[in-house]
Amino acid sequence: MSFELLEPATLGEALALLDPDDLAVRAVAGGTALSLMVQSHIFKPTRLVSLRRLNGELRGVHVEGDGSLRIGAMTTLTELERSPVLAVSEPVLSRALHTLSNVRVRNIATIGGHLAHGDPHMDLPPILVTLGARVRAVSPRGERWIDAGELITGYYETSLAGDELIVELHVPAQPPGARAAYAKFTALSADDWPAVGVAVWLRREGETVVEARVVVGGATDHPTRMTAAEAALTGNTAGVKAFAAAGDAAAGEVEPLGDLRGSGPYKREMVRVHVRRALERAVAPSEDHP
Repeated sequence: MSFELLEPATLGEALALLDPDDLAVRAVAGGTALSLMVQSHIFKPTRLVSLRRLNGELRGVHVEGDGSLRIGAMTTLTELERSPVLAVSEPVLSRALHTLSNVRVRNIATIGGHLAHGDPHMDLPPILVTLGARVRAVSPRGERWIDAGELITGYYETSLAGDELIVELHVPAQPPGARAAYAKFTALSADDWPAVGVAVWLRREGETVVEARVVVGGATDHPTRMTAAEAALTGNTAGVKAFAAAGDAAAGEVEPLGDLRGSGPYKREMVRVHVRRALERAVAPSEDHP
């Protein structure tokens, strides 16, 4: 198999090398997923545009004046995992990175590539949806912001155009009283993609939940909000009864896809269990919540 491998030095040069009408032309960041697809003959490129020489604003974790986080798209997952800024600002992300795939992948994979790949079996997208994150994408036509919940649209499908690149991830500062947590189940090895991953976010006034977000990944073809589970929580006391009701509601609402990590009915039960576990984790005193 032969193809062009180009390494532009600037973002503008990289964008000029992409072709929105040719699916065989693809940008590549860390390449951990794309290289496997090429080796397996699932994807046959004619041109790969490597982004590895792009630096500047595309790398690093930065706190903005309003307390939000700006993360460059070429920041590796290991750099995120080890970032003291991320550990303080969004510990739920920092902790999830410890068991996201394995250290070899995290050393090379980038946050931009992780999100642009569109694999539904990923840990970070459900969490980012609950946190209200957005990505900034650029193309020769300009730039636009895409909510994390609208980025991955289906199985390996995203809302990105063929000539768009993610350049940064923005995570807003969370309001007082907000708690977030993530719970996942892996059917194979501990560092495997989750069979089911559940991210939750709660805002409470006293012990009453006034706002809730529950997002399931792994079991569905894209990160999916469980609105029935959110409704079961909102207005109720954060505790065993509400958490069990939310788990039941999510199990009744989710439309799980069976795969080698588990059948659809099995994943439905795992959604029930892990919604409850994630909620319990969100309100419990822990390293995430001093």
